Amino acid sequence: MSIKIKRCTLNQAKELVKKLVKENGLPHNENALKDKLLWAFVELGEASDAFKKGKDWMDVTEELIDVIFYILDFIGLVEDLKGFKIDVDKVFLDKWEKNMTRFAKKAI
Repeated sequence: MSIKIKRCTLNQAKELVKKLVKENGLPHNENALKDKLLWAFVELGEASDAFKKGKDWMDVTEELIDVIFYILDFIGLVEDLKGFKIDVDKVFLDKWEKNMTRFAKKAI
């Protein structure tokens, strides 16, 4: 049974992906780390290919979301293997602030 979720944070999305992986028996061990990053690159390539072929924007976007799935899967696996939580929302916002400062300096 599927539950409809209307909105989520990156942290919530990470937990949803972790649940998806575990419920479907997908690899969730140290050996899977490199594969998860590899698949993120593969999905990015698929997004690029869809864009180059002029496919619908939703097709391109869906491939990009697959990239995010694999990245969140990787982060969730690191958490489980290392025994700590990564606040993805905080890391995102910290990086956003850092980039905003960096780009503001270049504009001067």
